[in-house]
Amino acid sequence: MLAVGLRRISRFADLPQAASVLRSFSGAAAMRTILSDAAIHWGNVAKEVADRVVRPLSAKYDRLQEYPWEIQKEISKAGLFGVWIPKEYGGHGAGIVALCRVVEELSRACGGVGVLFAVNALGSFPVIIAGTEDQKRRFLPPIAAGEKLIAFCLSEKFAGSDAGGMRTRATREGGEGSDWILRGEKKWTTNGGAADIYTVFAVSDPESKSRRISAFMVEKGMPGFSIGKVEDKMGIRAVPVVETHFNGVRCGDERLLGGKAGMGFIHSMQTLDWARPGVAAQAIGLAQGALDFATLYATKRQQFGAPISSFQMIQELLADMSAKVDAARWLVYAAASAVDEGDSNVTRMAAECKYFATEVAMEVTTKAVQIFGGYGYMRDYPIEKYMRDAKITQIYEGANQIQKLVIARNLIKEAGALDHLMKYIPREEQCDYAAEAAAAKG
Repeated sequence: MLAVGLRRISRFADLPQAASVLRSFSGAAAMRTILSDAAIHWGNVAKEVADRVVRPLSAKYDRLQEYPWEIQKEISKAGLFGVWIPKEYGGHGAGIVALCRVVEELSRACGGVGVLFAVNALGSFPVIIAGTEDQKRRFLPPIAAGEKLIAFCLSEKFAGSDAGGMRTRATREGGEGSDWILRGEKKWTTNGGAADIYTVFAVSDPESKSRRISAFMVEKGMPGFSIGKVEDKMGIRAVPVVETHFNGVRCGDERLLGGKAGMGFIHSMQTLDWARPGVAAQAIGLAQGALDFATLYATKRQQFGAPISSFQMIQELLADMSAKVDAARWLVYAAASAVDEGDSNVTRMAAECKYFATEVAMEVTTKAVQIFGGYGYMRDYPIEKYMRDAKITQIYEGANQIQKLVIARNLIKEAGALDHLMKYIPREEQCDYAAEAAAAKG
């Protein structure tokens, strides 16, 4: 599946592929073999921006916990905000694999900036998936150009993993055909305050079990919309996470996503399938960035008259870290390719890559701190930030415990395709001798 999925040409555009034989699982040669030219190109563009702009400013914005507009402008100038948006709406149509390459390279320099970029994909995916033609032409081009930012409003204080338990309401207070009125609040809105556009999910039919939620496109400045609490976070401090409040926000049907009520839950789940490889790519970038620093430090740090990289215990840590990062990276690319191709097992693969890559990120960044020793615990060294930034990847866009449930449930659904293997499993029969005993008595 890995090799096959990544050989395919993206459905977002007719992208030329390099050679189609899987030769290696790491390094530039493997990327040239497996990834599209577009994915390689945009990954390289992101790496240049990350090294030139993001890395020098990463510690500054971590301390300030402010949106780094100077970084956002450079990302926009490089054309990166158009990577995942179809060409007909002003983007490059490079697909989700290319998006993941960009997120990985930005996160390798700063996890907060990786989120700052990727959250715009999260917010705009519902429009790409389900928007009307007018909505796509209205909202996608300015995002692709980096002129406007977008946020995704799904979670609430009492509706996190249980997205269906949301309380924000959308009602037609003037009866059928009148405007929708949004009332409620959302929690954990990443990019909130900085964003110009908000994709908001609300209960439009509380009596329905399958069609109770709809999505609406809300813009900054609309009456009744406001930013509430700004969270003080452990990590990803460069990007704001806020509460968003909707106190009588009026939306006409032109702002109802797809022009049809009751489809919001389905669209939100499809969006998360598309977005989870991006979170996993953020985790890979953080893990690789931490591994880079840990490897360098281990070769320079001297103890007992020798670099600590010569000690087998350090080598064991580095080897374990490297193998897991590479394994997770190619799982991410496989899942992203499945999204690009519209494969039927996207939900399971997206959950697998999100779960595995984020667990790897937390493990690798923690081990990197260990390799730095006491210095790794200090704020003036770069490594502790990687561990702080990595933690959230295990939580948002579906906690990893939820991902395990998604993986297992989808795996069980697919079990029917394995029935042909039953003939190889012996069938046991239990004999309790009851019939023999009854016959003997007779």
